[in-house]
Amino acid sequence: MADQYEVLGKAPGPEELKKLSSGNIHLTIKKLSAGYGKMEILHDLDLFVSKAQSLCLIGPNGAGKSTILHSIYGFTNIFSGQIEIDGKEITNLTPAEKLKSVGIAYILQDNSVFPDMTVEENLLMGGYTKENTSEAHEEAERIFQKYERLRKRRHQPAKVLSGGERRLLEISRALVMKPSVLLVDEPSIGLEPRYISMVFEILKDLQQTEKKTIIMVEQNAKKGLEFADIGYVLVSGQIAIAGSGNDLLNNPDVGRLFLGG
Repeated sequence: MADQYEVLGKAPGPEELKKLSSGNIHLTIKKLSAGYGKMEILHDLDLFVSKAQSLCLIGPNGAGKSTILHSIYGFTNIFSGQIEIDGKEITNLTPAEKLKSVGIAYILQDNSVFPDMTVEENLLMGGYTKENTSEAHEEAERIFQKYERLRKRRHQPAKVLSGGERRLLEISRALVMKPSVLLVDEPSIGLEPRYISMVFEILKDLQQTEKKTIIMVEQNAKKGLEFADIGYVLVSGQIAIAGSGNDLLNNPDVGRLFLGG
């Protein structure tokens, strides 16, 4: 299986990866080896993303894309290397500590809403680690002001929402904690095309207007690279190619292997 990816050539080093960031580096991964149990999936991986920049991870199944998100958030065993936010090491903090102290939020794949709870109750679940619950209510109100689709259904059970509205609720719930980094796992999975466009517009607004740093795994490589400032192609737990989203969209090897071209 790996043979077909050998054409991707020499892996980019940390200096090359750093150049793709816009200067104000927000999140850094240095020489990270991580996995589950005793199984190592990521090998000496480096990653750099700047404040209010977006990075899309693409590659074959099993390449380690979601493992990067899991490692940043605190769901994996880390064998070596470190993860930093604004120069502060956060490698071994728990997910709750990462959310509270440095503002990392994880937006899971579909089906993480509670269907029998109201939209408002689901939203307030996002503030479960806040000591001051009035802050969570204030942030929920701000979200309702921003997204009419949710405001109209705030007192209805979440099971009445369309697929696109459910994904909007999942994203919004993560926003209640006012995170600076959003880890987004497969935002388009299971959605009709019209909702996919809506979800990417929402993410673009969060990046551009609210200055969120976004790291995304996306099976729809074309859509993910069109959205993202930077793209990394992962193969066998290492970065095989990195470049701007546009560069990867126009790279014939990436096109042939991942874009159906």
